[in-house]
Amino acid sequence: MSGLIALDWGTSSLRAYWLQAGKICDTRAHAWGIRHLPEGGFQGALIDITAGWPRLPRLACGMVGSRQGWLEVPYLDVPATRTQLARALRSVRADDGMDVHIVAGLRNPLGPDVMRGEETQLIGAFATQPALAEYSSWIMPGTHSKWVSVRQGAITDFCTLMTGELFAVLRQHSILAAGIDGEASDPDAFARGVVVARDSGAAGALSRLFSARASMLDGALAAASVPEYLSGLLIGEELRSGLATQRFRQDAAIQLIGDAALCERYRAAALLFDLELAQPIADAAAHGLWHIACDAGLVDAGPFAASKETSSC
Repeated sequence: MSGLIALDWGTSSLRAYWLQAGKICDTRAHAWGIRHLPEGGFQGALIDITAGWPRLPRLACGMVGSRQGWLEVPYLDVPATRTQLARALRSVRADDGMDVHIVAGLRNPLGPDVMRGEETQLIGAFATQPALAEYSSWIMPGTHSKWVSVRQGAITDFCTLMTGELFAVLRQHSILAAGIDGEASDPDAFARGVVVARDSGAAGALSRLFSARASMLDGALAAASVPEYLSGLLIGEELRSGLATQRFRQDAAIQLIGDAALCERYRAAALLFDLELAQPIADAAAHGLWHIACDAGLVDAGPFAASKETSSC
């Protein structure tokens, strides 16, 4: 079998890939994360998003394997490799009589800390750029950003920073953005927020949060620019605190995986720290699922094409 249905199934979204010989033939996405399932639940979402695709082995990663997901799959402790992830798969039988195999997440006892889905993205990134598996550091921006260390093909260390969720809470439910109806794209306000966080020293950006409100009241910051300033402040604090731990390699470009637009914000912020962030790696989850499936014997290992172009599947 040289085909796979790969499912990147998170909290707020579901993305499905039909792969053949490692090449992406088709991609579909819905806002059907584990908290927002359609009628029919997990079964209904699976049937709908794969309608018309061939019957192929199915492998999923992400929050679908969490305690609130379709089937809880126990975490593996770091350090963890692709081979270990392939051996730790668990399966649930769908109504069509076929299994859905699910990738385990990872646990870092040092935190403690956990991830689900990011481990598969990292495996996919190594597949497209094998040299990075030997020794590299990663930032994976998102609702819960991850900073990750990789050594000799194993994920060895990581930590979570709740930058995206904190921004959403402050933007929607705090005094900092009260009375602001709209928001403007303002790179200068974003950069200003980054610099304030960078220069906050031991106090950290928490001591500077109210400056978003005070600067607006003083007339130094337009009301519509407050969200940009706040975004810069929080991303800047993530960079400041992440670098301060000295847990992650900084003598080479830090790698990125994530939404392209969000990654560009991180790259812009990093310049103000004299830090180089690489261009983000695309479709990492799909490629990671393919390679884990190969190691698990779900599909035959064959030619791998790190491309999202539709082929004659």
